[in-house]
Amino acid sequence: MMTNFRNDSRIVMTLDAGGTNMVFGAMQYGEFIVEPIRLPANAHDLDLCLKTMVDGFKAVRDQLDRMPAAISFAFPGPADYPNGIIGGYLPNFPSFRDGVALGPFLRKKFGIPVYINNDGDLFAYGEALGGILPDINERLELAGSSKRYKNLLGYTFGTGFGMGMIVNGMMNRGDNSCVETWCLPHAKRNDIIVEEGVSIRAVTRVYGELAGFPDHGLTPKDICDIADGVREGNVDAAKQAFAELGEVAGEAMATGVTLTDGLIVIGGGLSVIKQIVL
Repeated sequence: MMTNFRNDSRIVMTLDAGGTNMVFGAMQYGEFIVEPIRLPANAHDLDLCLKTMVDGFKAVRDQLDRMPAAISFAFPGPADYPNGIIGGYLPNFPSFRDGVALGPFLRKKFGIPVYINNDGDLFAYGEALGGILPDINERLELAGSSKRYKNLLGYTFGTGFGMGMIVNGMMNRGDNSCVETWCLPHAKRNDIIVEEGVSIRAVTRVYGELAGFPDHGLTPKDICDIADGVREGNVDAAKQAFAELGEVAGEAMATGVTLTDGLIVIGGGLSVIKQIVL
């Protein structure tokens, strides 16, 4: 059930756990109350990754004027989220593959409840609580329409390709916390999944293939600058790298929305770098 989080005075420490970076923060009344702390994820090394999480939360806690009520954060990929156990096929967090009781670990470290959920699910739920869903419904009401939206798909573009589903205003977690579309077939290649076409590594790979320099060492931001003509490089290859990402993502999103018949909202680091026209 959706609650009015803007009236909640409790402080919650947060983490956006991406495969490249971790961004720590704290929220109260639905707003961030400290400057975000960004640290390298170190996802390849379990001990270093866990230390990064502890150090990041401690740095946030030291800025607060009272003890937070809980830790709540987003994690990429399928996992046993109700029990706080991260493991399984996690291409962006390979060191967690054998299973890590992350929730109990952090609960013991900080002495407060720990809630972990899929990053795509939480992105979609946030948009359902205080983002695109209430905004569009408010516009419909102001226009005198009786139409209201209750279903939403939220897609995140970044290190991977995440998705969250809201059905009748509630988060759809599935039976195994694995409601995803990142593992759908790639629209243009039958040997890889869609995430290999919609991710940071996809943009860099496609640019390298088209430009003839697979070991170019450029970031998606660099490739975006090339496409915009503000950095030297292969402009056509740069534009095509993002165009292909949009095409492959669009196919996956079209499949997803036919099952939900709702709205779609896009977020994530790559969506900030380059506006994707689907």
